[in-house]
Amino acid sequence: METSTSSGNSLQDFSDRLARIVERVGQSVVAVHGRHRMPSSGVIWRNGIVVTAAHTLRREDGIEVTLADGRTVAAVLAGRDTGTDVAVLKLDGADLAPVESGDARSLKAGHLVLAVARGDGFGASADFGVIGSAGGPWRTWRGGQLDAFVRLDGGLHPGFSGAALADVHGQVMGICTSALARGVGMLIPGMTVERVTEELLAKGRVSRGYLGVGTQRVNLSDAWIKKMNLSSNHGLLVNSLAPGGPAEEAGVLIGDVLIELDGKPCRDMDDLHAALGSGSSGQRLRIALIRGGERNECSVTVGERPQPDSCR
Repeated sequence: METSTSSGNSLQDFSDRLARIVERVGQSVVAVHGRHRMPSSGVIWRNGIVVTAAHTLRREDGIEVTLADGRTVAAVLAGRDTGTDVAVLKLDGADLAPVESGDARSLKAGHLVLAVARGDGFGASADFGVIGSAGGPWRTWRGGQLDAFVRLDGGLHPGFSGAALADVHGQVMGICTSALARGVGMLIPGMTVERVTEELLAKGRVSRGYLGVGTQRVNLSDAWIKKMNLSSNHGLLVNSLAPGGPAEEAGVLIGDVLIELDGKPCRDMDDLHAALGSGSSGQRLRIALIRGGERNECSVTVGERPQPDSCR
């Protein structure tokens, strides 16, 4: 007669625990029909509110959501933020329990996690893996601020953008996306999802500042650094200007090198995005720049970054 070892029982217990987590979390994970062919996933974040990855929506009207019980209900797009890749949907008459969220800042490289998704006709789907790397707050290449940097150890399966990412205790740390880093899955932390959801429900958009400049990072000469007593050896070269944009209206010229924003060094795009965060629209921003080898200053009224006209 075959006898189970204690290690075998432990492995079976762990396997059963993971299956229970997928079953429980899966009750709050939906399939989002916002594009052709394969749906993406979404998470019931609040009662009647679903969050998903914004890049998976290819239309603004006619969106439907398939629930865990098999029902398909209409959803209304409350808003989407490409900077953080979060979109918020309102469900029509669905009274459903939201997920239990946790703090993504507790995740470390090597922690085991479960991505829980939902597709058409197959129930909940799961992908088991580890956290590849984790760190503090970071700004996406689209200008959005995420409360923690959490990279998964590989790419996401089709349909897993918008899926819930749960730890081994069953707490949902946020939603998955394939749009914020090339070739790997990233986590949109729950704190970020909550903050962006609040703003999208209130205003339908996330407001970010806008100067209307195209820039590239450049090295500053030793002569300039010494002459102007600069604290950094990098600046941003202005290589394009939006016609009629705030920077052009303030007198900024192509060829200028931005070196300070409100007295803080302007070394790279992160510094520029930090100065143009939420709430900066309408504020006066003092810019120091180098023009013709001399230091100049101007004051710009920050505009609001134009919103996409439609889903892409």
